This record gives sequence, C-alpha cells and structure tokens, in this order.
Amino acid sequence: MNLTTTLANVVTALVALIHVYILVLEMFLWTKPTGRRAFGLTQEFAEASKVLAANQGLYNGFLAAGLIWGLLLGAAGTPVKVFFLSCVLVAGLYGAATASRKILFIQALPALIGLGLVGLASSF
Repeated sequence: MNLTTTLANVVTALVALIHVYILVLEMFLWTKPTGRRAFGLTQEFAEASKVLAANQGLYNGFLAAGLIWGLLLGAAGTPVKVFFLSCVLVAGLYGAATASRKILFIQALPALIGLGLVGLASSF
C-alpha cells in the first residue's frame, strides 16, 4: 500500500467517524446540552424536532456504514468509497447552502479531500 492509498483510507475513515459522531448527536444527544449546543437549538425546538433529527442521524449512519464497507473491501472498495464520499459531498453542499455554512467545512471539504485522494490512489 502506497502513501496516497494510506492517506485516502485515513481521510475516508475520518469522514466515516465524523458521520458516526453526527449520528450520535442527532439520534441520542439532540435534546441534551451537547446536541443543542452543537446545532444551536433551543430546548423547545429540540424537543419538537427530535424525531426528524433521529431520522437524519440514521441516514448519517448509513453514510458511515458505506464508507466503512468501502474500506473493508480494500482495493475493490474504491467505487464504494467514491459513491459514499460523493453522497457526503452533495449532502454537505446542500447543508451548507440551506442550513449552516460550517457544514461546508465539517462535512463537504473532508469528503472532497477524500475523493481527491481516492482518485489519486486509484490512478497508481
């Protein structure tokens, strides 16, 4: 395994971990101080939207699972990693445009870096 492949896998794993963390925030901590602080929510809004947040968290879990699946497949997982990193990138761009600009840096940029590295690694 060359350095580019290692870096691609590290960034892909980091993106997966970010999405596991988002899953935990949205599914389990949404109404708690940690979740409310992370998303800038009032207690009232958090309580009223907790079912929707749990659904969002589940989708973030699917993104993480797909990235982990791609990593576990080794070299054969490149198309899987590309697909799920692309999904994360699109979700990050949409979230940045509609919810909060910080999503661009937390979600979209790491996915874009991962995509670039996976692309570089697959060309060797």
